Amino acid sequence: MTAPLPRQRRHETAHYRCLGVGVGPANLSLAALLHDKNEVSNLFLDREERFGWHDGQQIPGATLQVSLLKDLVTLSEPTNRFSFLSYLHDQGRIYHFINAQFDAVPRQEFRNYLEWASKTNTNVRFGEEVQEVDFDGTSFVVRTNKRTATADNVVVGIGTRPWVPEPARGKLGGSQFHVSDFVSRDRDFAGKRVAVVGGGQSGAEVFLDLISRPIEQLPRRVIWISRRHNYFPIDDTPFTNEYFVPSYSDYFFDLDRPARVALNAQNVLTSDGISESTLREIYQRCYARRFVDGADDLFALLPNRTVTGVRAGHDAWDLTVAGNDDPGLIEHVESDFVVWATGYRPATADFLSPLEAKLAREGEEYNVDKDFAIRWDGPRDRCVFLQNGVRDQRGLADPNLSLVAWRSQRIMDRLLGVHSNEQLEPFIDWAGKHTTELLDRT
Repeated sequence: MTAPLPRQRRHETAHYRCLGVGVGPANLSLAALLHDKNEVSNLFLDREERFGWHDGQQIPGATLQVSLLKDLVTLSEPTNRFSFLSYLHDQGRIYHFINAQFDAVPRQEFRNYLEWASKTNTNVRFGEEVQEVDFDGTSFVVRTNKRTATADNVVVGIGTRPWVPEPARGKLGGSQFHVSDFVSRDRDFAGKRVAVVGGGQSGAEVFLDLISRPIEQLPRRVIWISRRHNYFPIDDTPFTNEYFVPSYSDYFFDLDRPARVALNAQNVLTSDGISESTLREIYQRCYARRFVDGADDLFALLPNRTVTGVRAGHDAWDLTVAGNDDPGLIEHVESDFVVWATGYRPATADFLSPLEAKLAREGEEYNVDKDFAIRWDGPRDRCVFLQNGVRDQRGLADPNLSLVAWRSQRIMDRLLGVHSNEQLEPFIDWAGKHTTELLDRT
């Protein structure tokens, strides 16, 4: 195993070139790239007492939907000590991982890798909540529950929060909850009716987990409801994956807002579909339960429907479900438990309220420049960078792992005043650059 990383000397001053708020994969990536850059003093804070990454929905058997190379650093700095392969080597299990021949990285293992990176990096601190960020004309003033520090730049990477549609709001708790609580608050579903709402990967994993339990733990009935017309697979084909490269992110950024909104809507299954292996396993499990085990009434699949109402009955939840194609199709689904697998939205950065009047907006998002710095009424060499919060400006890749290392590199380059070499252009010419060059030559 490798020797422990040398501990960096703590800065005697409470001033930093870069102070990060939040320690999820986004800011953890930047912290990893900055670790050995002594010219950029940095500190990354998180209010939680310890690292976590979707811990409440780490269902056994769940895997990543992206390549293991899309870790914190590899796509920007392959030799960085915080890579996934470095983690495997440090833990003494790299040969075992190779021999296991995983089709995809177990999600729990990737979560453990992220935790390892957070513990190994001495510039990452937990249990410290940033309460306010202001600007004194020279530096950002960052007040936490433990200190007051100043910084030339602040990087916001606070991630996302669970989201549920209007019918569920005000009703969560106990037997009705978001998928983010599925594992951490696992209930006894044996003999119960469970409704799973949401047709993406999370909903699929919950449905599969419930119908795969041993007989004595099996629910009486599992109803899977989705607004989508069917249970669609993620589009993971090579040309579609060109949406998840840096040059496409820059191309998308330069489009006008209506075009960006339309592209995100048209291509949602490139990032939010269900993996084919999960769909296959679900279908095979449904076959076995119905035709082999004789559990004819164990499950119901209800795509192309929208939950329009949730009412508490005498001893169950009554879900009103409307057909998307036929508004006259109204069904009532009674369930003892409701699991909302309805996704996430960017968390609100309330600590930026002292700066709010200075920060530009675009719709519901802060408006950023090409380096992910929020446009603001202040010096250009003092920036508030935003990670994982501009899906409408940067496309579907913004919230996921694909461009984490590249985005951090872009931010770090701005801090260092350099421009790193980009990888070769993709095969697809999005902006007509090559056609224009050919016309110019003729």
